[in-house]
Amino acid sequence: MTLPLKNLLRLALATAGFLLIPLVAMQFTKEVNWTLSDFVFAGVMVFGTGLVYQLVASRSAATPYRLGGGLALAAGFLLIWVNAAVGIIGSEHNSANLLYAGVLAVAAIGALLAQFRPVGMARAMAAAAAAQVAVPLLAWLMGRPWPATGDEAWNTGLMVGVTVLFVALWGGSAALFRWAAATGASPSRQVA
Repeated sequence: MTLPLKNLLRLALATAGFLLIPLVAMQFTKEVNWTLSDFVFAGVMVFGTGLVYQLVASRSAATPYRLGGGLALAAGFLLIWVNAAVGIIGSEHNSANLLYAGVLAVAAIGALLAQFRPVGMARAMAAAAAAQVAVPLLAWLMGRPWPATGDEAWNTGLMVGVTVLFVALWGGSAALFRWAAATGASPSRQVA
């Protein structure tokens, strides 16, 4: 399955526009200090997420299906972005944050096993929500650092709030895919 060149061009322009925000901000404040690798990482994240959305959206014209895919991709994007920027468990340097890769794996593998069909996608996103809850619990059970002070300190209230936010995103995606299944929306094409 190929995307029209105009869609790729729009996506590239949107990515460039997004990258202009920190570039311009760096000219006016010392608070924004991106390196070349930061720009590359952000560009790959934005362009890659947009590309995957284009592929998902091309699978079905049904609005709930497209919204479900968009919400799942937003959850994945934010999970990677937040973890890379500041971390969820302690700081971004806390190795327990690597466990969140499992949440992304659950969502991606579930989507592939479901062959992007709405019912299976709903199950995959619900499983991702459950995995999101399991990560801090698993980190705690594994004895990962849970210090009360220092750079690696866990802000339990913030972590609970962030977990609730991500569960809402994954759960919302699951609900939208369930809605798409109930309305008979199914992908019109198979993954190449």
